[in-house]
Amino acid sequence: MLIVMKKGASEEQLRQVKQYLVDNDFDFHQSTGANRTIIGVIGDTESVNCAELENQDGVHVIFKIPDEN
Repeated sequence: MLIVMKKGASEEQLRQVKQYLVDNDFDFHQSTGANRTIIGVIGDTESVNCAELENQDGVHVIFKIPDEN
């Protein structure tokens, strides 16, 4: 799963999203570009409440990566 933060999202907004992931036992990798930050979530993301995550301040969009089955 990929979480794309809004252009200009604050460090506090980013921290809150990362804390949500930690609190829900997910690992992640952060990639920070010139305009956007992308968080790659590692693990079984079936239990993630995408609506709850998308409502977090600073989140632009979430992409779920489908299983290869």
